[in-house]
Amino acid sequence: MKDKTVDVLALAAHPDDVELCAGGTICTLAQQGYTTAVVDFTRGELGSRGTPEQRQEEAKAASHIMGLADRDNLKLPDGNIENTPATRRRLIERIRRYRPDIVLINAPECRHPDHCAASELAKDALYYSGLRKIETTNANGEVQEPWRPHHILHYMQAVPFEPTFVLDVSDVWAQRIEALQAFESQFYNPDYEPDPDEPETYISNPTFFKWVEARARTYGYRIGATYGEPLLYYQGPVGVRDLPQALSIERPFR
Repeated sequence: MKDKTVDVLALAAHPDDVELCAGGTICTLAQQGYTTAVVDFTRGELGSRGTPEQRQEEAKAASHIMGLADRDNLKLPDGNIENTPATRRRLIERIRRYRPDIVLINAPECRHPDHCAASELAKDALYYSGLRKIETTNANGEVQEPWRPHHILHYMQAVPFEPTFVLDVSDVWAQRIEALQAFESQFYNPDYEPDPDEPETYISNPTFFKWVEARARTYGYRIGATYGEPLLYYQGPVGVRDLPQALSIERPFR
């Protein structure tokens, strides 16, 4: 595979992190004509429900629903995401393959240690990916050119933050929920029959979807939309050339 370019790359500790926390953002970008891809760090093998093989198939289904151009998995150990030269190199290879302008990464703070570890790994790899003296090759053995994205944003997970941006995802809400429910072994799906040894979890309970919707409605309300997804810009400030255009959406509350 030759290195290819996408507009936006989303990085995630587990398959389903993107669908749960930035699914509306990815669907909206695809609808707007931008190319998107996802790199999952682990196969989610420590999950209480389902198997890595199931998660892989679910990720394929969700990718199709969201309109991804590509999806990859680093196959790092679930529950032990380490920020080492070896793991950074594996991620750098993907960053240089996709050469995105914008990258979405895990939240800076979360109840799940993997999410915090993935955030740190992503930030370091995204920086080192721009250094010429770190040499990597693609699948064809060709030397990759250095690449560093222009913008990095955190998507919100369990711990709230004051967002830099809230993206209106109202038009793709049904599509975003369909992508999330493609992970039927993980999230509530009335068509999924768990094995007898699979316990109900916090996220497999149907009330969890009420929380997902409630948070999206809360942030949507703040920008005058039905549903919104919060994003935190990493290492601001954000540069603008046309201030009125950047502020073209009127505030609903003044």
